[in-house]
Amino acid sequence: MDLIIEPDTYEPSINDDNNYVDYLPSTNKFKHGLRCPCGTRKEHVYDNKQCFSIHIKSKTHQKWLSELNYNKTNYFTENIKLKDTIQNQKLIIAKLQRENYENTKLITHLTKKLEMKESNIVYDLLDFD
Repeated sequence: MDLIIEPDTYEPSINDDNNYVDYLPSTNKFKHGLRCPCGTRKEHVYDNKQCFSIHIKSKTHQKWLSELNYNKTNYFTENIKLKDTIQNQKLIIAKLQRENYENTKLITHLTKKLEMKESNIVYDLLDFD
């Protein structure tokens, strides 16, 4: 199994007015590439600061940034809902893991009982002469 290092995802900065603003990440952020979630080409990976600098000036990226600023409250609300969903899923997973553990123990116990009965039957048949 090979280890694959995924590119980082660009996150705009927040200014003093709590608005999202673009910034140019440090050069080491581009070590494994940088993806921008703005929607232009989500699969595209930017390998250097210069290419990314050109990208953040594009109309599509600027529109995305404006949408982020316009919908900040919605993103905050969505974030709270997602945290609740994650918490609920953790509880469900824990419950299912407990059930799985109990079922595994039961299967092991019943398998041993079955093996004991089968071995008794074999001995009884051998004594049948």
